[in-house]
Amino acid sequence: MTMMSARKTGAWAAALLLVLAGCTGGSDAAAPTPTPTLVAPGGSGTIDLDDRTFTLDVPSGYDAAEPAALIVSLHGYSEVGASTATYLGLRDQSEEKGYLLAYPEGLVDRAGKQYWNATAACCSFDGVDPDDDGFLTSVIERIQAQYAVDTKRVFVIGHSNGAFMALRMACHHPDLIAAAVSVAGENDVDPSACAPGQPVSVLQVQADTDEVISYTGGSVGPGDPYPGAEQTVADWRAIDECEDSATQGTADYDSTLAGPETVTSSWSCSQGTEVGLWTIVGGTHGPTWSDAFAPDVTDWMLAHGKA
Repeated sequence: MTMMSARKTGAWAAALLLVLAGCTGGSDAAAPTPTPTLVAPGGSGTIDLDDRTFTLDVPSGYDAAEPAALIVSLHGYSEVGASTATYLGLRDQSEEKGYLLAYPEGLVDRAGKQYWNATAACCSFDGVDPDDDGFLTSVIERIQAQYAVDTKRVFVIGHSNGAFMALRMACHHPDLIAAAVSVAGENDVDPSACAPGQPVSVLQVQADTDEVISYTGGSVGPGDPYPGAEQTVADWRAIDECEDSATQGTADYDSTLAGPETVTSSWSCSQGTEVGLWTIVGGTHGPTWSDAFAPDVTDWMLAHGKA
C-alpha cells in the first residue's frame, strides 16, 4: 500500500469510519470483561496473548472428551470483536451448536480505530505492516493447546476488513483453516498472493449494490485496488479445482428486502471442498440479517470440515 502522511491518513480514516464499520453496532460496543483464567463451559472471557487479546466463548455443552469445532470471527474496521460476532449471530449459534467461538481484537491505528492488515487494499491506512497473520495463527494454536479442538473443523469468518483478513488466512494457512466465509471482503488483487497449495472451502457473501466494498471491484480510499466478488470466487474456483457448473438457489437473508432476495451458487471442488457465492440482490454493505442467516452460515461452515 502507498505510504501516506499522518495528515492524509487521519482524514481518510475519519472518512472511512462510518462505512467500514459496516453497521455492526458501533465501535463503542462493549467487549466481555477480561478474566485472568481460562474460560469455563458456558462462559466468555478475554485471554491475553503476548501484547494482544482475544475473547473466547465456550458453549455450556463443551466436553473435553469430545473435540469441538472452532470458529474465529474477525471484526470490521473500527469495530471490536464482540460487536461483529454478535452482528453475524455467531454467539447464539455457538451455544446452540456447541462450537468454540473466538473473536480477536485488531491493532489500533492513528485514528484510534481497530483494523486488520489483510491486503494492500484494506486496511492498514497508516502504511505499517503488522503481522496479523501470525497473531491469528497464534490465537488458533493457543486454543488448540488448551481446549479439545477438532483440527479438521477450524473455520474463519469476517465482515468487511475482517472478511479480507479471513480470506488471507485461508490463502496462507490451509493446514489450519478448513473453510473461510467472507462477508463483503475480497481476495488480494494479485492472484500470486493466494497460493495455498491445497483446497480450502470458501463462501463469499455480498450485496450486488454494496456501497462500500464494490461487488465489481474497486479501491478503498487511495489504497490499492481489490477484485470484485465474482472474481474472488473465480480465483477460489481455480485454486480448488472446481466443477464448471454451479448449483443455484435462492434464500431470504436480508430482512429489509422482499425475499427471497439472495441468489445462492455453489460449486463442488476437489477433495470434498466447495466454493459458494451468496449474492444479496439490492442489499447494502451491512445487511439487516433475517433469522435464517446465522443458522445457515454456521451450518455451511460446520459442514465443510477437512476430509
